[in-house]
Amino acid sequence: MQQTKRRLAARCAKILALAMMLAVTACASDPDAPDDPLEGMNRVFFDLNSRLDRHAALPAATFYSETVPGHIRGSIHNVMSNLGGPVTCANKLLEADFTNAGIAAGRFVVNTTVGLLGIFDVATGWGMPERPRDFGETLGTYGVPAGPYLVLPLRGPTSLRDFSGGYVDGFLSPLRLLQYNGSNYVGLVRSSLGSVDSRARNIVTYRDIERASVDYYATMRAYYTQKRERQVEDRSVQMAELPDF
Repeated sequence: MQQTKRRLAARCAKILALAMMLAVTACASDPDAPDDPLEGMNRVFFDLNSRLDRHAALPAATFYSETVPGHIRGSIHNVMSNLGGPVTCANKLLEADFTNAGIAAGRFVVNTTVGLLGIFDVATGWGMPERPRDFGETLGTYGVPAGPYLVLPLRGPTSLRDFSGGYVDGFLSPLRLLQYNGSNYVGLVRSSLGSVDSRARNIVTYRDIERASVDYYATMRAYYTQKRERQVEDRSVQMAELPDF
């Protein structure tokens, strides 16, 4: 009996070793293969997020886009974007891009004052276009690889680099200083409104992508990876066809 168990264990070990060798060979033979070692777990969370989107996020975004007038939605979007100005400025400084750091700072000051807390995007008309930047992109400019692709519950697609960078951005944001009874309600409101705003602006885009996809998960992974690569390179002009995440 013991000998049989040993033989079975040895066979299992050989099969496992062979599978690992095949996996390594496959990755080595395909340099364009996505860095997605956690695909099984990611697909589970992707399906969970998709169900939550269909039953919660999409109805909320549809209600928001159908009941809130367009000019008000535009003003809310402007405010959400303006609140990210200090983070963009800080990341541009970290990249030693002093010109665009100055533009980001100027945008924030102009839109916060003349634009009434960002309700109106006055700065763009004054020659200071928006070019948002986050710490994940900053790390990318220094050659830090994105790392494994991740899909997180309630958050969606990201990567190890971008997920870690999000915590640094939270520290750089002045919103973390605005607390009431020890809780950052301002940051929570911005996150919630930002999610609804982003989903509302991409209702048609996501629907079209899902309808045209044979594998919706793989398609969204490719879109996210492509968009982040372009953002690291600061090629914002060519990103119009890619959805927000």
